[in-house]
Amino acid sequence: MRILLFSGKGGVGKTSLAAATGLQLSRLGYRTLVMSVDPAHSLADAFDFETELFHSRTGDPYTIDDRLAIHEVNIQKEIKRHWREISAYVISVLRTTGISDVEAEELAILPGMEELSAMMYVNQFRREQRYDVIVLDCAPTAESMRFVSMPTTLEWYMKHIFPFQRGILKAVRPLANRVSPVELPPDNYFANIQDLFGKLDGIGELLENPSITSVRLVTNPERMVLRETQRAFVYFSLHGLAVDGVIVNRVLPLEVTDAYFKEWRTSQARIMEEIEAYFAPVAVKRVPLFTHEVLGRERLEELRRAMYAEGEDPSAVIRTEAPYTFGKRDGHYEVRLNLPFAMKGEIGLFKKGDELVVEIGTLRRHIGLPTSMAGLSPSRAKLENRVLTVEMKET
Repeated sequence: MRILLFSGKGGVGKTSLAAATGLQLSRLGYRTLVMSVDPAHSLADAFDFETELFHSRTGDPYTIDDRLAIHEVNIQKEIKRHWREISAYVISVLRTTGISDVEAEELAILPGMEELSAMMYVNQFRREQRYDVIVLDCAPTAESMRFVSMPTTLEWYMKHIFPFQRGILKAVRPLANRVSPVELPPDNYFANIQDLFGKLDGIGELLENPSITSVRLVTNPERMVLRETQRAFVYFSLHGLAVDGVIVNRVLPLEVTDAYFKEWRTSQARIMEEIEAYFAPVAVKRVPLFTHEVLGRERLEELRRAMYAEGEDPSAVIRTEAPYTFGKRDGHYEVRLNLPFAMKGEIGLFKKGDELVVEIGTLRRHIGLPTSMAGLSPSRAKLENRVLTVEMKET
């Protein structure tokens, strides 16, 4: 099974591009699911379904045709299926504060429930081998980062905190419930957590396997959008996910020659040069700005044809290696780059803002640094076995 994760700043067109990719995959014969992981779902809207009718019929994958289905995770149905004990306890605690029942039920939808529910479905479909490809239409960048970091966080909690917390509360619960203004969580609350963790088992390895999961970053040729895309590229790399494509959406077509768009064209051309330089060697795909809103099956098919050549396979494994990785050894931070064709005498390094810039002959690579390394500067570098290791220290 392949997983294609579409991420980017809100409003760049992720949902339409994910839906069009699903159409291309199903056209090639793959059993395809396009799943929305964004709490503000718009996948049904992209296909121009009547929203109320769609949501009354689904909570499960909705079949478009023989090889294509879409799925918007319905959090109210997921709470009844998977989060019942956890939600019930949170609601009972909130009620003691004087909050009304309706407000308590709304507040009991905790951050991350929707993302974790989506992960459980991905894991379930993998085990059932129900689909060949799952296309994930993710929430805006910050929430996407939370989505991919959740398996690691949850695994740490289950190993180090959960057994201790459950054991302590089981021992003190009878006494504590006599004096506490609210009852401590019952044991079925912890059983619910353990059951959820079992349903998520293995999802972390699935996301970090580049032969299975690939990230496609969606951006627009605009400065503010590009900066967020660059940060997303850094943090997906930091979490061990393979970014194998950047899709630049809403590029002005060549036939737009009106003087009104002259400044836009100049600006977009400059940004496109930056995009090509920054993300190399990751492939950059351009998608034109349409004269109309992309809405409904017919226009999604038009978008599909603009995105992909006839017979092009979006599920093909393009890259399995991250362009660079971050690490820490002997108390100092390191950036490691694969440079198979570089020679020692032609490499140059310098820091520019929160980026490390590597020059190889006439080529230049910009490497965005995570927050923990943004204030550091390169102090030493070595090229061994085609890998450049740059040591970062405070100046």
